[in-house]
Amino acid sequence: MPESIVGFEKPNSFPDFTRCDQTTPELNTDWKAVIVHGGRFRSFSQIMPSFVEALTDDQITKVVEYLRGFCSNSSWPRGELNLPRALITDKAYPENEAVITTTLNAQGAPGITTEAVYEQRFGIKNEIEVSVPLTFQNENHSWFGGLGDSSIGIKRELFSSLRTGSILSVVGEVTFPTGNKARGLGTGVTTFGTFAAYGQLLPANFFLQFQGGAELPIHTETEPRSLFWNTAVGQSYGQNRGLGRLWSPIVEVLANRDLVTGATTDWDVLPQFQVTLSKRQHIRADVGVRIPMTNTGNRQTQMLFYILWDWADGKLTEGW
Repeated sequence: MPESIVGFEKPNSFPDFTRCDQTTPELNTDWKAVIVHGGRFRSFSQIMPSFVEALTDDQITKVVEYLRGFCSNSSWPRGELNLPRALITDKAYPENEAVITTTLNAQGAPGITTEAVYEQRFGIKNEIEVSVPLTFQNENHSWFGGLGDSSIGIKRELFSSLRTGSILSVVGEVTFPTGNKARGLGTGVTTFGTFAAYGQLLPANFFLQFQGGAELPIHTETEPRSLFWNTAVGQSYGQNRGLGRLWSPIVEVLANRDLVTGATTDWDVLPQFQVTLSKRQHIRADVGVRIPMTNTGNRQTQMLFYILWDWADGKLTEGW
């Protein structure tokens, strides 16, 4: 058909439902939203019309189930297990994301840390992650700052089941002493870290995430080994009968304990709120307050905020 009489702008490509790497990260609600409201609802091509008047809810569900059948490899973890990212607790799902998190001291000496994290999925179950922090502090009315300790890690999903709503992964990482220790921007020692991350879907759109592990510096005379365990509990609300903008209140409980004689556990609570910003839901924001509950003498309340870009779902300028 001649381009002049098509009546709409053709998309650059059409979905290939046999590509498990492209289809499994997407939620059933993502597909239902486009079927019910058309491509424009999620800022896709207008070539996809709305079928809200043509199909019942049951028929739409069957269409989605049929499309899912084109992915013949069941080893890929489903997107429903990709739970909303908490501010601190790492999630188990291997992801393609870029996240910039800013932490502000809400009391005491002024200070701000901005951490850039890049996550790249490879293969069916793996992810590589690179983290680079920048810290700025004020001492005696004078600001200074610079690069903090950077890290690189590998995540491996061990188990996932949409039937049980659970996913489990392990992570190994190395943190390099790229920060200036004399300025308080780094530890001055290479540290190996390892942890497990678990996610669980719960009834009524509630979810649970857990992360537990250890930080193991190579020189313990300058930096102690430590254990940490973090838990995040939240619930997601979708506008437009669950198909539109997603709101996710989350509460994290964070714990850290140095492995030295006489040490006590630092406990923090971190209430927060995540929201999807773009129609495609690939740009998200989260804001929260980290409140020390124990050992509060030298630990400050902090404000945290991030912007997340799931770059596999489109460019920063797309999907609005």
